[in-house]
Amino acid sequence: MPEESFTGERPRLVVFTTLFPHPGQPNAGVFIRERMFRVGQHLPLVVVAPVPWFPLQGLLRVFRPHFRPAAPRHEVQNGFEVFHPRFFSIPGLFKSLDGIFMALSTLPLMLRLKRRFGFDVIDAHFVFPDGDAATLLGKWLGVPVTITLRGTEVPLSRMPSRRRRMILAMQRAARLFSVADALKRHAVQLGIDSAKIRVVGNGVDTGKFHPLSRQEARQALGLPLDAPVLVSVGGLVERKGFHRVIECLPGLRRQFPGLRYLIAGGASAEGDWSERLRRQVVESGLEENVIFLGALPADQLKMPLSAADVFVLATRNEGWANVFLEAMACGLPVVTTDVGGNAEVVSRSNLGILVPFDDAAALERALAEALRRQWSRADIIAYAQENAWDRRVAVLLDEFKGLFAKARQLPGHIPDDGQKVKAS
Repeated sequence: MPEESFTGERPRLVVFTTLFPHPGQPNAGVFIRERMFRVGQHLPLVVVAPVPWFPLQGLLRVFRPHFRPAAPRHEVQNGFEVFHPRFFSIPGLFKSLDGIFMALSTLPLMLRLKRRFGFDVIDAHFVFPDGDAATLLGKWLGVPVTITLRGTEVPLSRMPSRRRRMILAMQRAARLFSVADALKRHAVQLGIDSAKIRVVGNGVDTGKFHPLSRQEARQALGLPLDAPVLVSVGGLVERKGFHRVIECLPGLRRQFPGLRYLIAGGASAEGDWSERLRRQVVESGLEENVIFLGALPADQLKMPLSAADVFVLATRNEGWANVFLEAMACGLPVVTTDVGGNAEVVSRSNLGILVPFDDAAALERALAEALRRQWSRADIIAYAQENAWDRRVAVLLDEFKGLFAKARQLPGHIPDDGQKVKAS
């Protein structure tokens, strides 16, 4: 990297996250990229997205093809530099040390970026291990750190060794963002000062997600024009609950002949239940009812969303699920579980139905009700538009400006013209 210097009164950011799209996993962490690249239209930033590594891990891909997909060490996305340094991480072992290993492994790159880019803030996503590593780096490099709580904090905090590291990271951070109030309350229960946490939900790109003609969308997907259609989008993993929806389909099919269930998704960093779900469909005799669309890029998702009547996600845990707003932007009501921040997104009865987690009967009843009910799609779309990204980004810019001003003891001002940090 050639030596460069960036001057001015705008804070310069390093976005620090292990979950970020790259050629090996193009749909991972898209919600982080959507959020922070919009911030990057106003503030200079680079992305450091560490990837786990241990010797000979490539051999495991012979048996598990989707295990830790290979990532380039450096790439440019939308004009922004993205680095993927390796950090030592053994699957299933010493996981409470992942943050420490990540900090040590990425320190040389961060030192080079400090000299070349002169960043003022490290903006980490997820408390562990990302926030743990970022706050160590912030301490060593003398820059403030922000951490965004995104949902994994709830299950990870049940593990004592990780909970200790998480609490320490949140205490060290200069500012905490939470994508849902439920996550803020969880952090407060862990002993974190509520005044340190600001809730900044995710948003939706209404230019990318908007309704298409239902007839044309169904014709493009080969669906009957009069069929009741459900759709789910997400990584094909246990947590997302596709199997829980499939369990409801035999009963629903008796009520709604011709029912179709569209599944858009593929393997993710959490695993791959593709074959298991396909076996479940065959064993249940649902081959004509369930359609696997595979993993679709974001700009193609509006097609199945526009073709459907109801969006469903029987998830075990979520922070703030962007996909709900994306479905709503296409006019779909949402049926989902009352976990994490879901009730904060599906916040009104005219937007969808919440059900208790792991209650198959309640889920089936809710889906039947949603398919029968006449929804005001205009109201649903209007709600999504109220949650466009611009409002979220304005809050984040204000927060980063405040941190920068405090650190530099300057009044702080972010001009309207943006600057991207591009590869040299």
